[in-house]
Amino acid sequence: MQIPDDVSDRTPPIRDAASVVLIRDTQDGPEAFTLTRASTMAFSAGATVFPGGGVDPGDALPDADFDAVDLPWWAAAFDDDEDAVRRLLVTAVRETFEECGVLLARTSDGGGVDPRAYDAARQALEAHETTLAEVFEDHDLRPDFSVLRPFSRWTTPVDQPRRYDTRFFLAALPSGQQAVHTTGEAVATRWMGARRAAELFRDGDTDLMPPTWSQFRELGRWDSVETALAAADEAPPPRVTPTIVPDSSPRRVRFPHDEEYYADSPAHLTPGS
Repeated sequence: MQIPDDVSDRTPPIRDAASVVLIRDTQDGPEAFTLTRASTMAFSAGATVFPGGGVDPGDALPDADFDAVDLPWWAAAFDDDEDAVRRLLVTAVRETFEECGVLLARTSDGGGVDPRAYDAARQALEAHETTLAEVFEDHDLRPDFSVLRPFSRWTTPVDQPRRYDTRFFLAALPSGQQAVHTTGEAVATRWMGARRAAELFRDGDTDLMPPTWSQFRELGRWDSVETALAAADEAPPPRVTPTIVPDSSPRRVRFPHDEEYYADSPAHLTPGS
């Protein structure tokens, strides 16, 4: 069979992305911070998601900021190269700061930070008027990558008009910080545990795409932030590329535990990333 010469032109490029499952403890187990994306967004409009987004050209930091980072370990965890890991870690910190005002950073002497003191810088960052490196240099800050753990890696199905290779990170809400609604890309935010997320999904009160639903399913295995982080340290993160079920109507995708997903909410049949 001859492949048309222009097939690569018709295949959408895959954009690297990072998403952070930011968690905190409750009496019912860990819960995660979520955003409901605006209906005007080009991708996942109206869906409930975790803070995150695509890698930007400016997502870079000085080499010294990675001195304490085990880059080979991260590269092995995500099956990535070390340069990609650097960019993804920076994207995770930037997106978390932009989208919920949580700053995964320390002062130059190792102290904690109050993100509210840097809100003007956060707004400039979200408006693409500055870079994370410039924000950190201007305010004498250093990234705190130690709070991040690899969680999973999901790639959008091959026939979708927009494709992302998203690395999901797990992170505990830093002590003394609050996650808030900061971004215009979202119309609402809320904290949800795995059980509550499943209930809202089944009732049709929230739209969880397969990757988001799957992160909540995994989160529901643990009874505390500590046990969740420990498990993420030890187990290699799953790598998933959903596939479209041929001739399915409404369209379905195959991925681990997909039958449980569709049984939970038959109304939600749009394939996710």
